[in-house]
Amino acid sequence: MSFKIVTDTSSNLPLERLAKEDVAIVPFTYYPKDDSSKQMSCMEIERFDGKAYYGEIRKGHLYNTSQITPQVFFDYLAPFAEAGEDILFVSMSSGISGSYNSSMVAKEMLEEAYPERTFCMVDTRAASLGEGIAVLRAIEYRAQGMTIQECYDALMELRKCIYQIFTVEDLRHLQRTGRLSNAAMIIGTVLRIKPILKGNELGQIINIDKVRGSKQAIKALADKYNALVKNPEGQVVGIAHADNQEHADLLKEMLCEKNPPKEVLTVCYEPVTGAHVGPGTVALFFLGDENVRNN
Repeated sequence: MSFKIVTDTSSNLPLERLAKEDVAIVPFTYYPKDDSSKQMSCMEIERFDGKAYYGEIRKGHLYNTSQITPQVFFDYLAPFAEAGEDILFVSMSSGISGSYNSSMVAKEMLEEAYPERTFCMVDTRAASLGEGIAVLRAIEYRAQGMTIQECYDALMELRKCIYQIFTVEDLRHLQRTGRLSNAAMIIGTVLRIKPILKGNELGQIINIDKVRGSKQAIKALADKYNALVKNPEGQVVGIAHADNQEHADLLKEMLCEKNPPKEVLTVCYEPVTGAHVGPGTVALFFLGDENVRNN
């Protein structure tokens, strides 16, 4: 029996691609830092002007974000259950957002209201296209005829293999929003020092290195890919950037030199995750072995 795949807008996948694959999306919201009444939905991502948005942040116009509440989850997922569908929800990392925990509260509510249905919530311990890679695999697993439980189990194993590494223009955005776990390692932006960060085994963001210059930072991402990627010819590799197409293109070129993947999916960071990483960020997402997050 088939099942409904649902994700959130943090997965950063093109909405057209998700619609084609019958994947539903729960939207995150964001708002200007000083005016929470102006909530905006990430479902408007197809009209999202990344250059303008990140340009505003560079000028000091900051944004805050809202996690999805249990009631919003319930209200969004209940119609699928009402229609007789089991639900697999592929979530943003619990290491940087409380939304997965909200989905687990909603799961209890849904199970009480629809005891005949199955609800599986996957904490990918990833964000942006790291989470997106898990969604794409869920689509493949469903097409292969896996049951919802088999798909859930496979994704729980897959999440160990998702490597997330990125560099930012300014660490203060991650520091301001509390997304950097080892904040004591904050380094300045003087002398063209660029931080190298990753998502650890718990899906938390940590600072692992620093290099001098933007191009060296991009090379550091590519070097990690070449050292850690497994079977690139069979996987979709993700690149997300926050108004930094030039360096995203450079990274793609470097990846394809030695270990070209089946597909490189390049996207602009959606506004919610982008509000935390800040303008200029370039991130890389790929699959390695089950211990890859320790590297």
